[in-house]
Amino acid sequence: MSSFSKHETRRRLLRGMPDSDMMQMLIGRWFQTAQGKKVWEFEQEKLAPIISRLFGYHILQIGCHEEYSLLEESPVGHKIMFAPNWRPGVRQAVADNEELPLANDSMDVVLLHHALDFTEDHHRLLREVTRVLRPGGHLLIVGFNPYSYWGLWRLFKRRIHMPWRGRFISRGRLTDWLQLLDLQISKVDYSLHFPPLKFQRMLKHANRFEKLGSRLGSPLGGAYIVLCVKQAATITPILPRWRSLPTRATVIPAAENVRARKIH
Repeated sequence: MSSFSKHETRRRLLRGMPDSDMMQMLIGRWFQTAQGKKVWEFEQEKLAPIISRLFGYHILQIGCHEEYSLLEESPVGHKIMFAPNWRPGVRQAVADNEELPLANDSMDVVLLHHALDFTEDHHRLLREVTRVLRPGGHLLIVGFNPYSYWGLWRLFKRRIHMPWRGRFISRGRLTDWLQLLDLQISKVDYSLHFPPLKFQRMLKHANRFEKLGSRLGSPLGGAYIVLCVKQAATITPILPRWRSLPTRATVIPAAENVRARKIH
């Protein structure tokens, strides 16, 4: 890569969120590092028992890299995962995460794997996911927690690197967005309880931190896992307004009244 290309890449990184091509490359490289491998390992371990209990006909995973699938433990038969862009060797269909080529109310389960952390428009992505999720379907969200060691570390890092390039969203703000979309939270869990350091000595003890944080139920994990359900629209029956009939008065006809007097 020429010096001009490196300068242009750096300028684009500093200016805003990278495009899908660059994002895919950066995420893929980070997951191959020692730190990224630990993140992937712990998230797989935490998500597997949750995904294995979600049933249906169709499950969709939306993330930043199609090679990192979390759907192997899912009992759902039809597993869908799009690639963000085409390149040689890609086997998945290519689609924009914010313009999914799927019908309304067609997915039983949708998994957002750090997709909200690395998108320009959080609201648009959530609206699109809600559109394709059927009423009663499950949405599983994995995102970096800003109120954690990872969120604190991000404040001191140069944000041209992964995962610090992402926009960490607080669980409180995410909860507000989900409520507006009629998505009810049913479970919240946390992962990545180890400090976000790359030192091999520290990473060797990452399993101990993870087990301790999970046992204590600490909300300070570097990633939160939110499971929610799309609420079915309640149908209020419209009853017809029946007009009450006037009470019939008991009246003796005039002719009968005259006859009665004569007989008397």
